[in-house]
Amino acid sequence: MNDLMRAALSKRIAASALRISLAVGTVLNLANQSEALFGTTEFSWLHGFLNYLVPYCVASYSAAKNEVTSRADARP
Repeated sequence: MNDLMRAALSKRIAASALRISLAVGTVLNLANQSEALFGTTEFSWLHGFLNYLVPYCVASYSAAKNEVTSRADARP
């Protein structure tokens, strides 16, 4: 678990996950809160935040898991 957290917090993986979450989160906000964004209902800041947080967590976890597994497979 420690290796997984270290990999997920590495600069390369964190930067990649951030780019992915910005793209996916924006699309999710447009899809899920379009009424709020275009003025007919109130914007939910919690849902807006989660629309960015969840893709970040998924992207960083999957990249870190892949890296840790690749390192383990490369060991003799």
